[in-house]
Amino acid sequence: MGNPIILDGKHVSNEVRQSLKPRVDALINKGITPKLATILVGNDSSSETYVKMKGNACAKLGMLSERIHLPEETTTDELLQEIRRLNEDENVHGILLQHPVPSQIDERRAFDEIAIEKDVDGVTTQGFGQIAFDFARFPSCTPAGILEIIDYYNIPIEGKHAVVIGRSPILGKPVAMMLLNRNATVTICHSKTEDIADVVRKADIVVAAVGKPKFVQGDWIKEGAIILDAGYNKGNIGDVDYDACLEKCGAITPVPGGVGPLTIAMLLKHTVIAAENKIK
Repeated sequence: MGNPIILDGKHVSNEVRQSLKPRVDALINKGITPKLATILVGNDSSSETYVKMKGNACAKLGMLSERIHLPEETTTDELLQEIRRLNEDENVHGILLQHPVPSQIDERRAFDEIAIEKDVDGVTTQGFGQIAFDFARFPSCTPAGILEIIDYYNIPIEGKHAVVIGRSPILGKPVAMMLLNRNATVTICHSKTEDIADVVRKADIVVAAVGKPKFVQGDWIKEGAIILDAGYNKGNIGDVDYDACLEKCGAITPVPGGVGPLTIAMLLKHTVIAAENKIK
């Protein structure tokens, strides 16, 4: 294929963040400082890192963040109570419950307790319904980031065959709906898909979101296909065998520095929009 485009998520993320700065300043001038509340239950070290990163990202834009850290033994009811408190807090514009939560908690109930106007991470059942019907204010952040990269690089979607590998409710399923809403023909693959390599070989656009290192092989890729690797595995490895796929694809996101940086950028963007909606 020769010279595929490296889709630089870090650069796109910086552009998004820079575009938010004047919007945050305008809100502050009107007496509203956009505020994101993050809830962390338990002591998962990578979750702690993510929460810290989100707090730092808010601070850089002049936004506020409130970090709620609940103990490992927190019950579902205690978590729901905390979410209700944040729902009612006028100064909180976005609520993020860090995944995963300890096993005794009903995660779906907790997600669905988040008020729709504060669901900046697109995790509620209602939010997913709105994504499917194409009127979501806040689609799930990683899918929104994937679309942001596609748009930044002017990659055509309409009429293309997109194959999404993975069906999680906050990544695979919503990104499939968003591509479908943009007139792609979408196939969703998962652990039970037969002859997955043959399905992927037909794709113009491949979204890898399966959580398995180097799962997508170079010989699965159609000449000139666009690859968006949303995987992040131990050792900074994506779900795509990058070097092998690089030889055939038309464009590809690296790991790290591809889809990842956009996830936080979209979270910030959604929180700013939620704060702007308060004025409207």
